[in-house]
Formats: sequence, C-alpha cells, structure tokens
Amino acid sequence: MDDRLRAICDLQVPEAREGAGLHDYDGRIQDLSPDGIRAGLSRLGGPTLADPHDEAHVAAFESALRVFFGDLEMHRRNPLVHLANLDVSCYDREYAPKEDREAAKLAHLAAWPDAVDMAIASLDAVPAPVAEALLGPAEGLAAGFDGSHEVVQRALAAHQRFVAHVRRAAQTGPPDVSLGAQALSALMGAGEALTVDLGRLAEQADAERDRLREILREACARIDPTAAPNEVVERLLADHPDADGVLAEAQAQVDEVLAFTAQHQLVPYLDGECVVGPAPESRRWGMAMMAWAAPGEPDGPSFYWVTPPDPAWPAEDVEAWLKVFSRTTLPLITLHEVSPGHFAHGRALRRAPTLVRQILVSPSFTEGWAHYIEELCVDLGFRSGDPRVTIGMAIEALVRVTRLACAIGIHTGAMTVTDAAARFASDAFLAGPAALSEARRATFDPTYGRYTWGKLEIRALQEKARRTWGPAYSHQRFHAALLRLGAPPLGLIEAALDDQRG
Repeated sequence: MDDRLRAICDLQVPEAREGAGLHDYDGRIQDLSPDGIRAGLSRLGGPTLADPHDEAHVAAFESALRVFFGDLEMHRRNPLVHLANLDVSCYDREYAPKEDREAAKLAHLAAWPDAVDMAIASLDAVPAPVAEALLGPAEGLAAGFDGSHEVVQRALAAHQRFVAHVRRAAQTGPPDVSLGAQALSALMGAGEALTVDLGRLAEQADAERDRLREILREACARIDPTAAPNEVVERLLADHPDADGVLAEAQAQVDEVLAFTAQHQLVPYLDGECVVGPAPESRRWGMAMMAWAAPGEPDGPSFYWVTPPDPAWPAEDVEAWLKVFSRTTLPLITLHEVSPGHFAHGRALRRAPTLVRQILVSPSFTEGWAHYIEELCVDLGFRSGDPRVTIGMAIEALVRVTRLACAIGIHTGAMTVTDAAARFASDAFLAGPAALSEARRATFDPTYGRYTWGKLEIRALQEKARRTWGPAYSHQRFHAALLRLGAPPLGLIEAALDDQRG
C-alpha cells in the first residue's frame, strides 16, 4: 500500500480493519485526540495515481476526511466515531484462527484507557440528543466481558468513564443537533465527488415517496380492495415470527435469495458462506446489517446480523419492533443484506481490479446498490409476484426515503427529532421505539439518506446505460461493469458505461 492510501486508512481505522480486512490494524486504536487528528490530516495527499479513475476515487476520500475531521470536527460532536474506535465485536467474525483474534481483542482492550482519554479530550461539543441516542450503544460496548482478567478490568474502568462522559453530554449538551445546510451538503458530497443541492434532493425524496405510495396502494388493493392501504399494511406487519424465530426465518431466506440471484445472473460472484446471527450489543443501533468477508483477508464466513428486541422492553414495544421483521418485510431486508445486496457486493469487492477499489468503499454507493436491487428483484418476479413482496419493498423504500427527508429536515433545522419520529410513523409505518430509533439515528448519522440517494443515482445511470448500449444492455452487463469499479463515489459511477466487455 502506498503512503497516500495508508494515510486515508489511518484516519478510518475501524473501516479499514473490518470493512477492508486490513488486519495489520488489529489490536490498534485510531488516534482521535485533537493533535492526532491534525497530524493525520497533514499526511493526506501525495503523487497522482496512474489510473485516472483511481486518482479521482482517492481524491474524493481525502476530501471527505478533510470535511469530516477538519472542517466539521465530527470527532468533537459525535460519540459514534469513538464507539467505532473502541468496538471489539469485529474480532468475533471468523476471519482468522480464534487464538489470533482473541490476542488482537485483548490488545485492543488494553488500549481502551488511551482511547477513552482521547474521546474525553475530543468530545467537547456533543449535542444532548446525539449523546442520548448513543448512550445505549456506548453501554453495550462492554457487554459480555469476563471481568476477571486484569486487562479487561482496566478496560471496563475506562469504559465507565466513557459512558459517564456521554451521559453528562446527554444531560448538559446543547439541544440543537443540526449541522446546517452548508455543512450537511459538504458532508454528503465531498466523499461522493458531487456537489449536493439539498433543495433538489428533498424534492426528489418527496417525488420518490409519492411514487412508492402509489405502488403500495396498488399492491394493497390486490390483497383487499375494500380496505385502506394502512389497514392492509397493519395486518401484514402483525404477521411476524417471535423474537426467537426471526433468526431462523432470516437464515432460511438466505438460500432463497441466493438462488434467485443466480437464476437471474444479477451479480458476477455468489460464492462464500453467509451466516445469520444476533447483532453484537454495540451494533444494536441498527436493525440488520452485513459484516462481510473483507477483500484484504483470507476468505471466511460473512455474517448477516439481526437485532432482536430487548426482552426487558414492555410487550407493546417488543411487538412494534418485531413488525420490522414481518413476513412481508423480512424477505426484502434479506435481499438487501445478502443477495444481490451486501453479501454479493462483498464477494465482488474481493475481485475488484485495484487496491483502491477494494478498500475505499463509498457508503452511498454500497447502500444505494443494496437498495436499488430490492425493487429490481420485485420487478423480476421474486416470490412469483406475491403482492406482499411488493408491499414489503415499498415499505422498506418508504423507510429509506423518509431517512433522506428527515436527515435534511433535522440538519437544516426544519425538523426536530419528535417531528422526524412522527414522519416515520406517518410515511413509513413504523411505531413506538422503531420510529424513534430511526429518527434518533439522523442525529448521529446525518448522511443516512444515502440509501435513497444512492439508489436514485444508480437508477439514473441504469437508464443511461439502456440508451447508450441499446440491445446490448442487460442487467448482467450493467451490474458487472458497476461492481468492477468496487464501491465508487457516486460522482464516478458513470465510468461503468465505458466498459466494453458486454
């Protein structure tokens, strides 16, 4: 790895270690102190790369880091940056012999006191709602540890200092979570090599919501033409496995979505193993996620993590959470997380032609890809055109487009967290803790509108590919050309049209 790529990885150590599989970072923490961030930013840049696409890809990531850590100083206002630095759940995935992973985990825990010192020194501008939203995940970092080991004891003592700091911020931090329109636009666009017009993007979000509502209305009428769509949806969401059954149903669906993807030749690679399991405590701010076998490591299982409801919750809150995993929506979640979504994308990343494309992963492309393929699979007849699948697709898409609307609303000051939770309830059929969880996520994940944004950009490129390639267009060709770029910044995806392999 050259110095320029290394400097980028040094400023995103958790992503490099887990997402890219660069395990020379195992057992190490990132220097997130104010001085460490300044030093890291000073090392960015270097000689121009020979490949013009890779040069633009690297430059976008450098720009993103300068905005994130330099202009916006997100390490001062967002504990999530420090949670990722502390998180040791990455060593649970079977990418190496257990004894090696356990040794790395212990070395990482030994660094917790220093990491917590850095976090406390840096986190001096945390808005109260951000701290409140991340207090649970912060506490969950230490779940399940054996406190008899001396290193673990010191780590747990440091962890308590970190949690106390986040708790104080939740009590005393400023109430305003908004970044401001200019900052949000810069944060979204820098790493995607695009200039972001938030007003236009908000209009696109509203138009996409209206389109999805019409799809939903038509599908609901196929099930019960006499009932309102929200009544049909409510009945369907109530049909879900219990907390113990969610994992079993998700595991069964893995084989189903892999077979469908292979039948339609939607992605170039479908090898490897995908295992379903409960999300680690520290990752339970998300309802489902993929931890793939990364490009920089020996091949091994990828993990489809699902977050069950907390058994300590009241029964009505457990019920509201389980509706997310209804038999109408869980198949779409599995398409997204497994295939042709993240798991399949991870298999392609392992074969990307350059190191840049393997390890520098655009989150907007990654999530946009997995979201784009949901509707494509429905259009191709997944589950034989069952209207419940169409409804599930529309519901999942309405959640994602509501994220985009709420991220823009909250960070331009047009919405409060309460407003956003109400929007998720009215537009995306979420209720109780599920709606509030989604709204709170906007406070610490301001670019989580990336799902719909990425989907819209990929879909626009697909239409351009159809026009450019004419009869030579196929999903197989388009997807293979896209995935040969790895997970490129959205502003660079048009390079896929130059692919002449047919």
